Amino acid sequence: MATQRTLSLIKPDATRRNLTGKINAKFEDAGLRIVAQKRLHLTKAQAGEFYKVHAERPFYDELTTFMASGPIVAQVLEGEDAIAKNREVMGATNPADAEAGTIRAEFAESVGENSVHGSDAPETAKEEIAYFFAGLELVG
Repeated sequence: MATQRTLSLIKPDATRRNLTGKINAKFEDAGLRIVAQKRLHLTKAQAGEFYKVHAERPFYDELTTFMASGPIVAQVLEGEDAIAKNREVMGATNPADAEAGTIRAEFAESVGENSVHGSDAPETAKEEIAYFFAGLELVG
């Protein structure tokens, strides 16, 4: 296994309920380090650009509206096999299918408001990290 970096977003449903610390504790307890972090409020256009891969999907408008509905926390996680580890800690997209103890099992409100986003592959992670962070912001 290799050390990797991955993007993690804490979504508006979780920031609204003040869950940032609890979610970050799960990442850190799993051996992931937070090497960059910022809180921001996306516009619908910014959310649309970030999620453009889903532009043709029926949930795209709802997703971008939701992601612009309140603050998010964008962060970069680093660790051994960080992409897979992050996805394991997050749990299944549908909280009803998520394993007990995962972020989505504990905190997600629905499939659409599922508290977190994480990159799904090394190429995606590189693109997603670059969307939110300049190289100088990654402090390792």
